[in-house]
Amino acid sequence: MKYDELLSRFGRKAPRLRTHPRDLEHQLQAACVHWFRWRFPQYERLLFAIPNGGRRDVITGARLKAEGVMAGVADLQLAVPAQNYHGLFIEMKTDAGRQTVAQKNFAAAVLEKGYLYTVCRSQEEFEKTIKNYLQCKAGGLR
Repeated sequence: MKYDELLSRFGRKAPRLRTHPRDLEHQLQAACVHWFRWRFPQYERLLFAIPNGGRRDVITGARLKAEGVMAGVADLQLAVPAQNYHGLFIEMKTDAGRQTVAQKNFAAAVLEKGYLYTVCRSQEEFEKTIKNYLQCKAGGLR
């Protein structure tokens, strides 16, 4: 259907296309990872995504669960120790995004075991978190 056909069908106003929040989180995370790999090439293989979300068919979901995929695990892990932390887990969220109970439970578990966990809602926040962490100034971040 062409654009002008859409306009005539919906009365001069094109329908509003809704962007799914996961798409926005994906775009944010992809931009942050791209920036990290450009800015810190020495650590590029030590920041990685943990693919817990997304749509999957029942068989794939069952296979991944058997392999150890768990609800609530953070989106990214930086496997670099700094200060008193073994590593950094980052949960990416949009401004409107909220942590699930499983995500809060995961955060509490890794904090208890000596990792840093943070939620980043923008690329600027991600950059600040990474820079502070890698400069051993992460003590105030949570």
